Amino acid sequence: MQNAYGIGGTIRSTFNVAGALAARHEVEIVSVIRSGEKPRLALHPRVRVVNLIDQRTDKGLDVDDPLLRQDSEYVPPAEAKGAHFSALTDRRVAAHLAATDADVVIATRPGLVMYLAEFGRDRRYLRIGQEHRIYGTHEPAIRAYQDASIPHLDAHTTVSEADAVTHREALPGITTKIVCIPNGCPPSEVEPADPATKLVVAAGRLIPVKRYDLLIGAWAQVAAAHPDWRLRLYGRGPEHAKLRARIDKLGLTESITLMGAHSPIETEWAKGSIAAVTSREESFGMTIVEAMGCGVPVVATDCPHGPGEIISDGKDGLLVPVGDTDAIAKGLLTLIEDDDLRRTMGEAARLSARRYAPERIADAYLALIDDLGGPRPAAAPAPDPALRLPLKRRLRRLAGRLHRALRPRPATSPPPAKKVLKDVVVRKPLRPVASCRVDAAGDIRVSVDPAGVSGNKLSLTVTRRKEGKPLTVPLDPPADGTGPWTAVLRRSQLRLAEGRWDLHVVRAEDKARRRVVAHLPEGRRLLALDPLPGSPFTWWIPYSTVDGYLAVRAWHREAHAEARAVRVRDDAFTVEGTLHGAAELAPGASVLGRPRGEGAGTEVTADVEVLAPTEFRFTLPHEHLTPRPATWDLFLRPSASADPIRIGRLTGDIVDRNKTDVYPTVSGVRPYFTVTSDLAVTAE
Repeated sequence: MQNAYGIGGTIRSTFNVAGALAARHEVEIVSVIRSGEKPRLALHPRVRVVNLIDQRTDKGLDVDDPLLRQDSEYVPPAEAKGAHFSALTDRRVAAHLAATDADVVIATRPGLVMYLAEFGRDRRYLRIGQEHRIYGTHEPAIRAYQDASIPHLDAHTTVSEADAVTHREALPGITTKIVCIPNGCPPSEVEPADPATKLVVAAGRLIPVKRYDLLIGAWAQVAAAHPDWRLRLYGRGPEHAKLRARIDKLGLTESITLMGAHSPIETEWAKGSIAAVTSREESFGMTIVEAMGCGVPVVATDCPHGPGEIISDGKDGLLVPVGDTDAIAKGLLTLIEDDDLRRTMGEAARLSARRYAPERIADAYLALIDDLGGPRPAAAPAPDPALRLPLKRRLRRLAGRLHRALRPRPATSPPPAKKVLKDVVVRKPLRPVASCRVDAAGDIRVSVDPAGVSGNKLSLTVTRRKEGKPLTVPLDPPADGTGPWTAVLRRSQLRLAEGRWDLHVVRAEDKARRRVVAHLPEGRRLLALDPLPGSPFTWWIPYSTVDGYLAVRAWHREAHAEARAVRVRDDAFTVEGTLHGAAELAPGASVLGRPRGEGAGTEVTADVEVLAPTEFRFTLPHEHLTPRPATWDLFLRPSASADPIRIGRLTGDIVDRNKTDVYPTVSGVRPYFTVTSDLAVTAE
C-alpha cells in the first residue's frame, strides 16, 4: 500500500481482506509511507505492518532524505505527485521486493503496480495488481504506464465485473488473468438501523464526482414535502464551502447537516433509515455495502460501475438515473413515504451485504492463486563452494569435523537456579478496548474486550477532565467466561457534572489503571431519546476522542432551554424550542441577550411566544443588536420573575454543535453555537 495510516476505502478493504487471510496464512502489509504512529483503522493482530519510509513530522527518520525530492524513474508525474512517489520510494520498494520471502505480492494502486511489474520480474512470487478505480478515469499517462505494466503481472483484479470486461477489451492477447474481485466489507457489529428514524445519511469525499450538489437540490423537494426529515452528509474535501453556500442559499440550514469526517462510519450509517449515493461514477461503492450491512436501504444513481452490481433495484435499494435531481428526490420520497417498504428493503439490504464478507473475498483471492498454479518453486540454491574442492581436501575437512564432534567435552556444572520472590505475581498490562451502546433508557452500556484485560477484580472509572476525582462503576466479568466485561452508566443514578469524562479500567490487585480505547461508540438511540422528566436536566453522549479513546460528554443543569430550530432572515432570526427541567412557561416570558465582556454593550430583550406549557418561540430583530461589533449569549426567562435559563442545543447525538450546526451571516448578524453547545449571536 502507499500509506496504511489513512481511512480511505482502499485501506479499509485491504485491512478487511488481510485480516480474513491471516486466519489461514501469514500476511504482511507493506506501507511505502508511514505518516502516523499507528494505523487509524482496526487491523487483525496477526497482520504485520512493515514501513519503508518514515515521514512522521515529529519523529520521521526520512523526512530530510534528499531522494524524497527527486523524481521517480518508474512512475509518471501524474501519479507520483499525488501519491508521493520519488527516487526514495523507487529505491526502498525495489529493495523490499528483491528481499521478500512472500509467495504472493499484491499491489493496490497504479504506481505500485508499475513497481511490481518492474522490480518483481523473475522473482518466485506471484504478482497480482489491483484496480480500485475505473479503467477510463485515470489520466492518460497513468493509464498508458499501467497498461504497459499489467502484461508483466500474473493477474490483475477489478472491483466490478463491468470494469473487468473493459480491461480485457482494452488489453487483448495478454496472458495476465483479469478477474473481478470486489472489496471486502465485514458484517456490521452495530445495532441495526431503526427504519422509523427520519434521517437520510450520505458519506464520502466532498469532491465533484460525488455530485452532492444534486443531492442538496433534491433535498429541497424532500424538505418541502416532509419538513420533519433531516439529511446528514459525512466527509470532507474541497467542495465543502461550495456545498455550504448552496445549503444556505436554498434555506436548508436546519434540514441538512455537514458532519465532517467520521471513523468508523458504520455507527453513523445505523442512525439513518435511508442512505443516498448520487455519484457520477463509482468504481465499486464501499459506502453502499457498508450502509446495507447496517440494515439501511440505499437510493443510488445507476452509474458505472458498482451500484448496479451491488443493489437489486426494488428489492434491497433503488437505482435512479445519473445526474437527475428530480429522480433522486423521487427515489428518496418513495422510501420516505412508505414505512413498510423502507423496513423490508432494510432487512433485504442487510442480507445482501453478506456477499462481501472479507472471508468470501479472501476465498476468491485464494482461488485465484490456486488457478494461477500457486507460488512458483524457489530457485535452486547455489552450490556450496566447498563442493568444488578436490576430493582429498573434501575428505580431510570431513574427517576434521568428525574428530571435533567426537572428542570428549569438559564437564560443566548446571546453571544456578534463578531465585525469585514467591509472592511476586507478574500480571499482564491492561490494554482495554471497549464498545458502548446507548440503550432505550439513555443508559450507556460498556462492553470491554476480554483480550485486553486480565485479573479477577476490575472496575470502570469515569473521570472528569482536569478534575481527577474518578467515579467507580462495577465492571462485571462475562457469565460464560469468554464474552466481554460489562458495565452500565445509569443516567438516573450516576451524577456526571457538566464536562467531558474519560473512561479507565482499574485492576484492584495491583492498582493498575489504563484509559479505554474506543471501538464502536453507538449513539443511535439518542436521536429519539427524551431527557429524564423533572429536574435537573441530564444528557450524555458517548464518543471517540481525536486520539481514539472512549469518553462521555455530559451536561447537568437545573434547567435547560433546547433550541430545536434556528431560522435566519434578512432582518431577524427566530428560535423555536423546548423548556426542560424547570417550571412551565408563563405570561411575561422573554429572551435575554447578555453582552460578553465589560463595557461590551447593553442587554437586549425580546418577547417570547408561548406555544405550549414547555414550548416557546421568539424572534430577535437585527436592529436590537447594538452597539456593534459585539457578541451576546442568549437566555430564556420563563416568566417575568424567573431566573434566566441558558439556551442551547444539547439533546441528540452530536457532541460539538459548533462544528456541525452552522448558520450564515445575514446583514452582519450570525447566530452560532459555542464550544459548550450554547446559543449566542454575534453582530459585526
